[in-house]
Parts: sequence; structure tokens; C-alpha cells
Amino acid sequence: MSHTGQCLCGAITYEIDNAPSTAGICHCKNCQRQAGSAYSTLAVVPAAEFRFTKGEPKLYMDGDTDSGNAVERHFCGNCGSPIYSALDSMPGIKILKTGTLDDTSTFKPQFQAWCDSKQNWVQLEDGVPAMAKGS
Repeated sequence: MSHTGQCLCGAITYEIDNAPSTAGICHCKNCQRQAGSAYSTLAVVPAAEFRFTKGEPKLYMDGDTDSGNAVERHFCGNCGSPIYSALDSMPGIKILKTGTLDDTSTFKPQFQAWCDSKQNWVQLEDGVPAMAKGS
């Protein structure tokens, strides 16, 4: 069963062949800045199962990260919605921003990363593994 999503303005739409295999939350400062929020909700998607059905995102290379690894941040050049990120250390994987999915009813985080930089008012969910750093 395919899953669909889009940016805020609808200039970019996409489809995923299967449900994401892993979902989580990132509390790193760069994800906070990109999302404009306390954290970013993520889903791991094989690149081979992801395709754009309309539009193409712009790319920002984020090289100033706590891990020291550059992050490709793909976003809508019109409305600014983040669509997905990619890392050299995870070839063949897109890290989808789950807020862009049309149906988010099945999102359930399986991990939380970079919890040492979470905002102090955020309460971590019991039972969800939490890592101080990225891994």
C-alpha cells in the first residue's frame, strides 16, 4: 500500500511504496531550527521506494552539525517545508519529515536522538529509547 505526502503549498508531492520501517524524533539543534519547532519527527524510507509525483525540492547542505557529518536537507523552495534529509553514512535511505505525510495516524516514535539538546520543557515519552547523542 502506497503512502503519499506533500509540502505546505502543494508544489511538491511524493509517494512511498510501503510504510516506513522506522520512525523517531530528533532533538538536535539543527533539526529544531529546520523545523522551527522543538524537534523533528522522522521516518526511515528506502530511497528506491520514494518518488516525487510533482515538483522537485531544493537542497541545503548542512555542514555545521554536532556529529560533524554533513546533512542534505531537501525542502520546498516555494513554501520552505522540509521534505527529507539524507546522510552519506546511510546510503539508499531518505529520512522523511513525517509532518509532510498525508496520513500521520500510524506515526509512533521508536527512538529519540540528540536528547542532550532537547528543549527543557519537552518531556520524553516513557518506553521510547532515548539517546543523548545521535547513536
